Amino acid sequence: MPTNRTRHWPDWANYALALWLAVSPWLADYAAHDLATANAAVCGLALAVIAHFGGTCEHMSCEWLDLGGGLWLVVAPFVLGFSGQHAAALNAMGVGLCIAFLSAWALELDRGLGRLWHRLNAGH
Repeated sequence: MPTNRTRHWPDWANYALALWLAVSPWLADYAAHDLATANAAVCGLALAVIAHFGGTCEHMSCEWLDLGGGLWLVVAPFVLGFSGQHAAALNAMGVGLCIAFLSAWALELDRGLGRLWHRLNAGH
């Protein structure tokens, strides 16, 4: 199987992105916008917990949850109506795209390395 270092670095990158998201309303100065702040804080903390769990275990379901959370962040400004708040919207969409990309990459990396590992062990 792939090494923990190879497999889990996207989880720790997602963890850092999620923590940024959770505190970004106050650091990027959009905390006055309630929906954007609530979305960032709740999603950020939830994604941080998921990424931390994904980084410490072998459950690929964490990658799927991170992928879903990242995709939610991309559409959240439009669904929740804060797309006009540029700092909040760009932050949510940027973090969401990064998390979704890293999660999708981790899913593909795990599948590709898993196949290679099985082929090498099978002697092909």
